[in-house]
Amino acid sequence: MNKDQDHNLLEVRDLKVYFPVMRGLLRKQVAEVKAVDGVTFNVRKGEVLGLVGESGCGKTTVGRSILGLYRPSAGQILFEGHDLAKRSEKAMRETRRKMALIFQDPYSSLDPRQNAGSIVSEPLKIHRLKGKKEEHRDKVEQLFRTVGLDPGMMNRFPHEFSGGQRQRIGIARALACDPSLVICDEPISALDVSIQAQVINLLEELQSRLELTYIFIAHDLAVVKHISHRVAVMYLGHVIEITGSEELYDNPLHPYSQALLSAVPIADPDEEEKRERIILKGEVPSPLHPPSGCCFHPRCFKAIPECEHEVPRLRDVGGRHEVACIRV
Repeated sequence: MNKDQDHNLLEVRDLKVYFPVMRGLLRKQVAEVKAVDGVTFNVRKGEVLGLVGESGCGKTTVGRSILGLYRPSAGQILFEGHDLAKRSEKAMRETRRKMALIFQDPYSSLDPRQNAGSIVSEPLKIHRLKGKKEEHRDKVEQLFRTVGLDPGMMNRFPHEFSGGQRQRIGIARALACDPSLVICDEPISALDVSIQAQVINLLEELQSRLELTYIFIAHDLAVVKHISHRVAVMYLGHVIEITGSEELYDNPLHPYSQALLSAVPIADPDEEEKRERIILKGEVPSPLHPPSGCCFHPRCFKAIPECEHEVPRLRDVGGRHEVACIRV
């Protein structure tokens, strides 16, 4: 990490995102889904923060709230010191230029009616960064080369590309406005395993060369370890542990993190055979009716009676290792 990483580019403070449940002819609200329920973390400039957890834990909702696609129910999202919820639409338009999203599915995220060049250049048109025709074309050609594609492919349509090439087009589009923050929403989960490593290596190279800041959302813990400086583990709308990548894998403290990491395969068959696998009981509770106290206590193998009533706060236990568990 460089010295710029001492400065927080993004701060998320007690973020809550609740979605109303409407019923009846009059569309009356009868409940709310607590998709994100009090999430706090920061991302330093030039850092890669991994955001991991099971499907439905709120990872994607956090990412889309940062981009302004979902309005927070409570809390703050500070980007470069500005609270995004309080910015005017004009100011938000300028802020959105500095953020980008790489989508999960390269098959559905590209418009099949547009050629690849038009797709990559679309952010330039939206943010009115389009200069002379020659300059515009040069910028798009440069973006194609940056992500390892031949500019001669600019006139091809999405169906003429492989899955890995389509994701590279999506990455080029994300980089079009020179963003400082890129949110990668499970960018390799829809790709063949043989292509995943290539895309991860590309993202890693671009992050280093262009001094980008990533929030890398994923459920594959091995990939997150490879690319992230720090990792935040989410469960049922809460961040329950956050620390350095190596520290989390060597010394997970929260019972949920321990269970997740026990399921990651180890290449050494002898080590794999010797280690203890932690099998969690039950299913993930519904965010429509979350449990009282600690959100993880119904499945926790270390739970005590106090866990049913006390809501644990994320606290630093030393060495920038934060955990939300009363047993730690």
